[in-house]
Amino acid sequence: MTKAGLDLRMLLDEDSVRRHLRMDELIPAMARALADFSAGNVAQPVRQMFPVSGRPGFFAAMPASTLTALGAKLVTFYPENRGVPTHHALIQLFHPETGAPLVTMDGRLITEMRTAAVSAVATRHLARPDAAVLAILGSGVQAGSHLEALRLVRAFTDVRVWSPRGAEEFARQHGVRASRSAEEAVHGADVVVVATSSRTPVLRREWLAPGAHVNAVGACRPDWRELDDALMHDGRLFVDSREAASRESGDVIAAKEIVAEIGEVVAGTSAGRRSESEITVFKSVGLAVEDVVAAEIVYRKSLESPS
Repeated sequence: MTKAGLDLRMLLDEDSVRRHLRMDELIPAMARALADFSAGNVAQPVRQMFPVSGRPGFFAAMPASTLTALGAKLVTFYPENRGVPTHHALIQLFHPETGAPLVTMDGRLITEMRTAAVSAVATRHLARPDAAVLAILGSGVQAGSHLEALRLVRAFTDVRVWSPRGAEEFARQHGVRASRSAEEAVHGADVVVVATSSRTPVLRREWLAPGAHVNAVGACRPDWRELDDALMHDGRLFVDSREAASRESGDVIAAKEIVAEIGEVVAGTSAGRRSESEITVFKSVGLAVEDVVAAEIVYRKSLESPS
């Protein structure tokens, strides 16, 4: 820090974030953050999100405060981007005791990784312990990040991917199988990831095997859907935040009820899976506390190993 305020040397680009953030450390950190959030130990308003004037994009502000970290993420979401990431973000951390600015860092990779890490937390607590078949609908950055994260919590022997475009390339790159349709990918799967930019349902209840678990991370607007009505009525629904999901997710708005926040399941105050045959659904809209906690890990490690 300088007397003038922010130390301009504390600017961390995406490569710096990548050097200091590991998925195997991020997953337990997200579990703790989610438990703290559900226990009321996090100060965090629902994100402020609005459409960009004259453009097919959205801009959002996401502040949060924990007992040890204070910060905010500014994020843009341009779902029609091609050849450029759909999400871009900056995260600013402040000293939790003085309010002084600490570090500014790129938030795109943090958004990518923490989303998958949170799905891994949900999968650890909701999927059957013997889950061996993974289906991924989508072939973008979230598909790859989820593949990495979910492999850390379940031993998959078969992974299929489907996407309107990019599935074959994703399959070659990651050594998995490309499917010809979403239904084919999902058939017999124990865990399903839905990570698409679709505004209408791409996953149908009738395709799912008994005991399947679904992680849904797309369709982040009240009038967007990626899961059909039958699934939202039949599946036991878990969310990251009741308030945020009920405002922001078209899938959750269409659901019969929310069983619990995943942080409550992590803390043991709510039950997760109750039987081998029930279908569980985790709908993630993304929380600022996840970004701030992940950024705090990066910041701490950057001080320990500046290079």
